[in-house]
Amino acid sequence: MDVNVAMCVTSVNPLTRKSYIIPPSDSSDREGIDRFLSDNEGKSVIVVQGLGFVGAAMALVCANAGDGKYAVIGIDLPTVESYWKVASINEGICPIVSGDPKVEELFQLAMDRKNLYATTDPYVYEVADNIIVDINLDVAKISDENGNIIDYSVNPSPLIGSATVIGKNCKPNALVLVETTVPPGSCVNIFQKTICYELEARGLSADDIAIGHSYERVMPGPGYINSIINFYRVFSGVDSRSADRTEAFLKSIINTSEYPLTKLASTTASESAKILENSYRALNIAFVEEWGRFAEEAGFNLHEVVDAIRLRPTHANLMYPGLGVGGYCLTKDPLLASWARENQFKSVALTKSVASVESNDKMPRNFYSKFQEFSSRTLSESRVLILGVSYRSEVADTRYTPVQVVYEGLNNDGAEVVLHDFYVGYWEECDCAVETRLSAVLDRSYDSVIICTGHSQYRENELLLHWLETQDGLDIVDAVAVLSEPSIARIRKRNRLWIVGRGDI
Repeated sequence: MDVNVAMCVTSVNPLTRKSYIIPPSDSSDREGIDRFLSDNEGKSVIVVQGLGFVGAAMALVCANAGDGKYAVIGIDLPTVESYWKVASINEGICPIVSGDPKVEELFQLAMDRKNLYATTDPYVYEVADNIIVDINLDVAKISDENGNIIDYSVNPSPLIGSATVIGKNCKPNALVLVETTVPPGSCVNIFQKTICYELEARGLSADDIAIGHSYERVMPGPGYINSIINFYRVFSGVDSRSADRTEAFLKSIINTSEYPLTKLASTTASESAKILENSYRALNIAFVEEWGRFAEEAGFNLHEVVDAIRLRPTHANLMYPGLGVGGYCLTKDPLLASWARENQFKSVALTKSVASVESNDKMPRNFYSKFQEFSSRTLSESRVLILGVSYRSEVADTRYTPVQVVYEGLNNDGAEVVLHDFYVGYWEECDCAVETRLSAVLDRSYDSVIICTGHSQYRENELLLHWLETQDGLDIVDAVAVLSEPSIARIRKRNRLWIVGRGDI
């Protein structure tokens, strides 16, 4: 084998399992970029920085805005985790798996128009009229063995790196729109300062660039694309000129006639709006988790109680009990504001926000402890079927899924685990295959079945429901209230059943 080939680092597409050789970080793609721009001559150029869950979808929306009036280039890092998305897009393979058919539809339209390209070369910032920042900004949490948060921190390096590469390369008068969820104060105190430092080194001034903030409200599932195009947006700018540029740009790519924009007075206010929005939801979930345990102890059905309360308009968004919190936002966003308050504004932590994350982190742990007690068999001698590994219904997203705690707990206890999910064929975080054909997992015998994700296909699947109702002696757990009352009655005649939040069973 050629030594150079053997030493190549590859990036694997988790959707197709195809490997791509990662080019050197300093390799040039100018020829490919210039050819793309030539094919899209006369079009304004949008560069989307970051091709993750938000950035990839945003690139599709931009490429289809105004029937393709923009030339859109996505840029990501030449890393094992990211490069496959760049290569896939340029091969005509959509890097997103979703229950929303509009994702594939928009991708194919962009491929037909040839106005979507992807690269790792920062040269694209030199040709960009508008730059959208969709990078990850993580929170590092340290918890003890009981799940109590001991410490948490935010590393601003990705945001600084984003601003640095843009400031070094962007052309004058470009608009930079930050969509990334960041600690309040970051656009002014970190992002703008870094860009201006780089601009000054080039003999330019802060007036030579516009910086806006408009946080994404992207929701996975059937409404993935609509959550970008047809949903209310909040925006702001570091100054009035930037705010005006941001407003005009957003109006050109999303449906603001039916979903008017909301302008806030500062980027700090806009940054805070996103985090407060998610912190409220995280607190709601933590609150109901506590009540779910109480309902099971006190012998009542919390689901029907919540149904009754939600008829009151002021309480219509009260949450239901479940397995736990997953995804990229609610698991960290409340900590971003608390970190900002302590580190940028030199005050005290947002204790309720921190406590909500801690409580939600413990939810799957509490669930698994109770499952161990519920199980009528020794887990080391059990075969367990897990139905659903994604963190929420109708998505292929396994980031921070609470199901991982259950899966790892079963493995540690020596159980044989079989996984099924309609949307996830490969679980990247656990490096394991997941069966997507339901019939393929229902032809075996099990000791326990745990329904972990509320996919509508589980609720409505006659094959699954009939199979559950005709089993004998299983330990069946419904963590997400999938089963209907008639099914529950039939299942209980022949099996043991636990439904999270229902003390009446």
